[in-house]
Amino acid sequence: MIRSFKRILVLAPHTDDGEFGCGGTLTRFIDEQKEVFYAAFSDCEKSLPPGCPSGTLARELGEATSLLKIPAANVFNLGFEVRCFPRDRQEILDSMVKLGKDIRPDLVFLPSSQDLHQDHGTIASEGLRAFKLSSTILGYEVPWNNLSFNTTCFVTLTEDHLKTKIAALACYRSQNQRFYSSEEFLRSLAITRGTQVGVKYAETFEVLRWIM
Repeated sequence: MIRSFKRILVLAPHTDDGEFGCGGTLTRFIDEQKEVFYAAFSDCEKSLPPGCPSGTLARELGEATSLLKIPAANVFNLGFEVRCFPRDRQEILDSMVKLGKDIRPDLVFLPSSQDLHQDHGTIASEGLRAFKLSSTILGYEVPWNNLSFNTTCFVTLTEDHLKTKIAALACYRSQNQRFYSSEEFLRSLAITRGTQVGVKYAETFEVLRWIM
């Protein structure tokens, strides 16, 4: 059934969330000649470490998505203010509706319905509103924000898929102080999810809407 998806849209609350949640799967899809689009809703200017120039995360987003082989024309940096998404809920929904009309994705990735971060939760709930009638919707895993996670869909990965995901996240040099950016963590999570379905590596997703 994975072969039926042709146009994939990733909704990332912040730059790098898409790579964390489904970077290996995106690599697999791109290898399979599927068309991938990436929408980052904030480049987190307020959250940059001291000494980082303005625009750092926007540039790192460009490097990471280029490494994933997502065309620059398919990457959108929407410029919402970090940690203020609940305030901007309607404008965020409006931007999703426009993305839906312009892209017409048959598969949408967004944060899990169990994600505790206020920005992630807004993207999850508004994404469901925007795409519930038109697209299969999968919630991706960011374990540090999930009290629980429904592992109802798995995508198997190769070593090359995982290496590309790790390399893409390494492009976010301004964020490399976070423990979950380490290769050790990323590889161990992929091994854990792979073990659950009898393969070496996998990413897991919460099925929120499946259209066949």
